Amino acid sequence: MSFKSLTAPSLRRATGGRAEFSEANAWRDVGAGWQPIYGSFRGVGYSIEWHDFQVPREFDWAASFHPDCVELCLNLAGHGFVEGRGGKTEFAPNTAGFYHRTDEPLTAKRAAGEPHRFLTVEFSCPFLAQHLAGAKAMLHPIVRAAVWDAPRQLVSGTTQRLTAAQLQLIATLRQPPVYAAAQPVWYQCKALELAVTFLVQPEEEMFCTRQQRLAQERVEQVIFLLKQNLAEPPALEALGKKIGCSHFYLSRIFSAQTGQTITQHLRQLRMEAAAALLRTGEHNVTEVAMAVGYNSLSHFSAAFHEAFGCCPGLYPLKTQTQRKG
Repeated sequence: MSFKSLTAPSLRRATGGRAEFSEANAWRDVGAGWQPIYGSFRGVGYSIEWHDFQVPREFDWAASFHPDCVELCLNLAGHGFVEGRGGKTEFAPNTAGFYHRTDEPLTAKRAAGEPHRFLTVEFSCPFLAQHLAGAKAMLHPIVRAAVWDAPRQLVSGTTQRLTAAQLQLIATLRQPPVYAAAQPVWYQCKALELAVTFLVQPEEEMFCTRQQRLAQERVEQVIFLLKQNLAEPPALEALGKKIGCSHFYLSRIFSAQTGQTITQHLRQLRMEAAAALLRTGEHNVTEVAMAVGYNSLSHFSAAFHEAFGCCPGLYPLKTQTQRKG
């Protein structure tokens, strides 16, 4: 599909009707925590950006969203949400989701006091129309409506867990394995791969897709059960029985879906819960350690320092940015 066959509103978007918009000001307070990696939203039709920051107060994330953009967020760390026109997507660590910004602004916030690490891919509607026209019937309804100017919902309301392969792709995007001369083609291929992976929704589920979905659902059940009792979580064998599969298979699919063992993910959940408790200022370090399942204060302190870069007694640690405030 060529740009000549785009709709008139899409053509207006393609020819720079929003040339005055810049997201640089939205990221001013995080400094080097916002790093454009490749592309240009108004130029090549997509932009890949990396974010790595921590803020002392709840951060307004919505100001960075380009009008007439479908943005995909691959969230590695930190919690946030995007809300608009009746839908709300909540991002947890190692999840992905997307949303569409029109003239109507969205509401989006990032939690205070947490390390945030995520990669975004901003797709212009003309870019998606040009490259995904053949898959129009299979696009997610929000994306299809955005690209072809139909009345639309703005936020999908759901996220999906990032797999180990997708986590590896994020790392590769930050350090491309090709020479500079080949990067334009390489990055476009990767942008389209992400669009097909997350924005296309097959009408009929193939066997391999069904197996992947079931594996993802089982992983989500494991995470739910771990969160229910961080202090005394079920043993691996008990998890397998509750979910209805062998604990060997459960361990394998969990690692494949998340890039972590169940033990590693439990530790991450405990650290996130501990940080949340400490931010309230209502509990001392010993109480927090016991609440998340650590009987040894030294083991808890070592794990917390590894996760957040400071001992729990000093958390939330004031960063250089926070001290200026």
